[in-house]
Amino acid sequence: MASETVSALMAELAALDDPKMRVVNEKHGDDHGVNLTKLRAIAKRLKTQQDLAVELWSTGDTAARLLALLVNRPKAFSQDDLDAMLREAVRPKVHDWLVNYVVKKSPHCEALRVLWFADDDPVVASAGWALTVDRVAKQPDGLDLDGLLDRIEKDMKDAPQRLQWAMNHCLAQIGIERPELRARAVEIGERLEVLKDYPTPAGCTSPFAPIWIAEMVRRKG
Repeated sequence: MASETVSALMAELAALDDPKMRVVNEKHGDDHGVNLTKLRAIAKRLKTQQDLAVELWSTGDTAARLLALLVNRPKAFSQDDLDAMLREAVRPKVHDWLVNYVVKKSPHCEALRVLWFADDDPVVASAGWALTVDRVAKQPDGLDLDGLLDRIEKDMKDAPQRLQWAMNHCLAQIGIERPELRARAVEIGERLEVLKDYPTPAGCTSPFAPIWIAEMVRRKG
């Protein structure tokens, strides 16, 4: 019965695949054309189904994996499960949803943050940095923030894109959250110029750390 359910869901996802959306997504490294609002509607219908989520993930299909990340039970995965899943999550959207929707809700989050942060694979390391950003914002006690700034100062400029984005987010988050480190964070951002010329739509905040820090501090009042 479960395999038939997966087959039916795969057919439903295939029917929703929009070639034009697929072209847009492929520019960002994602190989699916399913509208995410429609995907979330399927997940809402299915509710939480851990066994189904595991089967959907095992298909290797990007849309199916995104659906799996919406219907799973995060605490049901072991640390080894999540480590293996991240290393399989080659598509950016799958990677982001796995980290934000599953790993952050897992009791293994901190152990995985430490493990991934030190990984030689820049994509895996980017997940460690993303989880570090979350800790800077919510639970900074125990983090070596000066050490993080040292590492960013040394490595961010030449880091591969996804790792660079995560390190830049960490730089901005430190500057936003820690007034005593704000001037140093801004200075690093200004000197390295990472994402300085990134095209930013009207009404959105630039990812260039000095601008990002200033805007978020202003909003905090």
